[in-house]
Amino acid sequence: MHKVAIVGRPNVGKSSLFNRLVGRREAVVADFPGVTRDVKEGVMLYENHRIVLMDTGGLWSGDEWETAIREKAEMAMHDALAVIFVLDPREGLSAADYEVADWLRRVGKPVVVVANKIDSLKHDVYLAELWGLGFGDPLPISAEHARGLDELMDRVVSYLPEDDEDVSEIAPIRISLIGRPNVGKSSLLNAIVGSERTIVSDVPGTTRDSVDVEFDYAGQRFVLVDTAGIRKRPDTAIEEYAMMRSEAAIKRSDIIWLVVNATEIGDHELKLANLAYESGKPVIVVVNKWDLVPDDELKRTTKDLDQTLHHISFAPRVYTSAINEYGIHDMLAEAMKIYDKWQSRLATSDLNRWLEVWQVKQRVPNFQGRPLKMYFMTQAETAPPTFVIFCNRADYVTRAYENFLHNRIREDLDMAGVPVRLVWREKGPYKKGKKGADDADAREAKKPARTSSTSR
Repeated sequence: MHKVAIVGRPNVGKSSLFNRLVGRREAVVADFPGVTRDVKEGVMLYENHRIVLMDTGGLWSGDEWETAIREKAEMAMHDALAVIFVLDPREGLSAADYEVADWLRRVGKPVVVVANKIDSLKHDVYLAELWGLGFGDPLPISAEHARGLDELMDRVVSYLPEDDEDVSEIAPIRISLIGRPNVGKSSLLNAIVGSERTIVSDVPGTTRDSVDVEFDYAGQRFVLVDTAGIRKRPDTAIEEYAMMRSEAAIKRSDIIWLVVNATEIGDHELKLANLAYESGKPVIVVVNKWDLVPDDELKRTTKDLDQTLHHISFAPRVYTSAINEYGIHDMLAEAMKIYDKWQSRLATSDLNRWLEVWQVKQRVPNFQGRPLKMYFMTQAETAPPTFVIFCNRADYVTRAYENFLHNRIREDLDMAGVPVRLVWREKGPYKKGKKGADDADAREAKKPARTSSTSR
């Protein structure tokens, strides 16, 4: 993979260009400066090159985040093979533009200067001033209207090594870290990758967009997604949009790390657990700041966790400390284990043997002398594992019996920690005789299959 950094002063359209090149709205875009703070990564394929684009925060912003943003940009530049220097020539070159240019000369990486927001040929007159920066011919582009992007990537690729083999996209395991603000999500991500990839601060809401970081562990490729803290009620429009982005990241994830503060467990954790539960994705509860819990409070804290998160009691739990790097490897090992189970497929013959055993262990529901009959069980899908049970009457299935089957699947079929789905399909006549069979077939054709709750 070849890394390319996108840099520039605030509000010149870096995130818009990043989104356009990776082909989706990965970065938050707004009309005011300072939205992007961390370095956000996205993968694109161009002419047999697999390129990791890095969207950096606005440099020389003059605000309280200026130093932290520049530190993250400098770390990104260390791995970059080329740099895209974005400017807005219609506003003219500012002191910040010259500061960024001087900094790039000291860094010593190949630089491609792009003049963004040049929507038509008549705006090319703004390019003359950019020659004075000393980086050669500036390219006119428009991230909003996709103008000049092929010319831009052709020049970027000219600085990258040739790839002799075909490059194809290998799907990684995507893991999203979710939680309320200031529970230590960014600190955990930094501890995992071994570097300060995201800005960490005591100020809640420091992370304002989901930040994707590629990472390899034990031969497995991961994309770790640090999401913005999900508040009960966002204070600003940018916070509300950041929360929407966090929820979108959850939908695209394979696994969710639900990060909770061991010293602060309340109703908000219940709401976040519901959000993770409804996603249908495997959830691992990460109890961070465990080192701050006194020894005499460990039992009570564990009990509080059990009570608050009782409806996802099936989810594995890992105790961590981002500062001490305690439990970091447990997070990754648990994720790999649960991912394999989430993707696994079981033989139909084994499922039906267990179905017979379960009917012996627990009496099936019975309505006025007519018992539920389960004829056959098969696995229809993976991720999440979805099991179809053919029965005589789907409306005879009680919630208690369905919970019993969910528990048996997790324990007997080695699906612990994995959300599973049960689909009930009616098969055969409700009563003897041809008329009954015809009525049953007609009802079955009109009636959709009944699906159990996603991750009960």
